[in-house]
Formats: sequence, C-alpha cells, structure tokens
Amino acid sequence: MEKIRVGFIGTGNMGGAIIGGILSKFGTEAEIHAFDTDREKLEKFVGKGVIPEEKAGDIPAKCKYVFLAIKPQTFDAAMPEIKPFVTEDNVIVSIAAGIGEEYIQSQTVPNAKTVIVMPNTPFLLGEGATALAKGKYTTDEEFSAVRSIFETGGKAAVVPMDKMKEIIAVNGSSPAFIYLFAKAFTEYAESVGIDGDTAKELFAQSLVGSAKMITDSGNTLDELIRMVSSPGGTTLAGLDELYKGNLEDTVKKCCESCTRRAYELSK
Repeated sequence: MEKIRVGFIGTGNMGGAIIGGILSKFGTEAEIHAFDTDREKLEKFVGKGVIPEEKAGDIPAKCKYVFLAIKPQTFDAAMPEIKPFVTEDNVIVSIAAGIGEEYIQSQTVPNAKTVIVMPNTPFLLGEGATALAKGKYTTDEEFSAVRSIFETGGKAAVVPMDKMKEIIAVNGSSPAFIYLFAKAFTEYAESVGIDGDTAKELFAQSLVGSAKMITDSGNTLDELIRMVSSPGGTTLAGLDELYKGNLEDTVKKCCESCTRRAYELSK
C-alpha cells in the first residue's frame, strides 16, 4: 500500500493534535512532514517519526496533502512562501477561521484542490466536532482521506462550502461560549459556599449527560427542556430568568458577531 504523504505548516495545539490522530490511526502507513517557525514546537514531533522541514515550501514540494495549521492573521506572510511549490496535485487543507477556497486559489494556483475545515479544541482529547467542506477540484477519494484524518479526533460532518464561516459559531467557537456559561455556574456555587471543584465536576458531567440526551434520546430540544421542567418547580423559576434576559437572542447575536468576524478575516 502506498503511504499517504501529509505535511503540516504549523505544529501548535491543533496541528499537533491532528498529527497525533494520524500517528494513532495510520501509523507507518503515513509519512508526516512538518514545518514551524517555532523550532522548539517542531522538535517535539521529531521523536515521534515526523520529518522536520527547513522551509514552508518544502511541505507542498514533498507532500500531497498540505495542512495549513496556522492562524488566519499569518496567511498573507506564509502563502507566498509555498506558492511556487503548489501544484494541481496538492490538496490544501485549511483549518483557519475565515480562510476559504477562493483565497487559497488566489494565493496558489487557480485550480487548487482544497478542503476547508473547522475543527474545535476538544479534538485535543479525541472529542472534537469538525466541519468539513469539499473544494470544487478535490476528488471524492481525496476528500474522504482528509475526513478520515479528522475522524481520528472525534466526529466530523460535511457542510456546504458557502456555510463554512457560519458554522464557526456552532462548533469552532462554541466551546469558549460553553466555558463562559460553566464559569458562571461555578462562580454561583462558590458564592453560596459550595466547593468550586465539586461544582465544576458536577456541571461538567451535566454537560456530558445533556449532550448525550441531545444526540441519543430521540427527543427534540423543546421536549428535553420540558422533561426537566416540572410545573411550579425550580427549573421553570430559573428558566423564567433566562427568558427575561433574552438568552436565545443573546446567543444569536453572539453567533452573528462571530460570523461577521470570519468574513472580515477572509478579506
């Protein structure tokens, strides 16, 4: 079997997690190359069999699959370094918010094969939720290969290319919003004399259980809310305050702001 040749530009938290997923699933069937301006980050992977490269351009020159695991703000500096080496045989995989197919093609070759990806940080623990969109020139086989890589760190779902900026709020940024929600519950517990670690553990497990109810119970979200809400009980009293505070409208505005920023980053 021919080895899958994968290259990474950027070996930070997310790039490193994806490398780890490839190593665990494909083992010696994968040949992984990597470049990072921070050589210290890169060195951590050399002992695991990753081949270090001296220049960003070495990645597309040597690897079919090129993972751009860098921040959106650094693309304008990085793309000119790889442009001379990108061909129509490469598959460019972007995991950066707001960076889409058209931008990559404008910075490399007009018919560049792309896969646009929005993972999230729970991928680091194998519990990621990754959205992927297949580029116009990417084959089904190539797209399937990229998807299988992201399935090593959790669940992956296909999203239309023109919705990849909108999905960011739903899976890419949403962990931060959930952590803020958790922080408020933990701080409340501490304010009434409950140990913060105990509260955090109980709330975290409530999130895990609630997530399983969403995916596995077969009930709608409204039905699940009603299941917890006894007439005249404590849950309804709490929900009344959330409704007064327009929680749903606030979440919608949060998502809209997130999406606007994604479009700004894509310009």
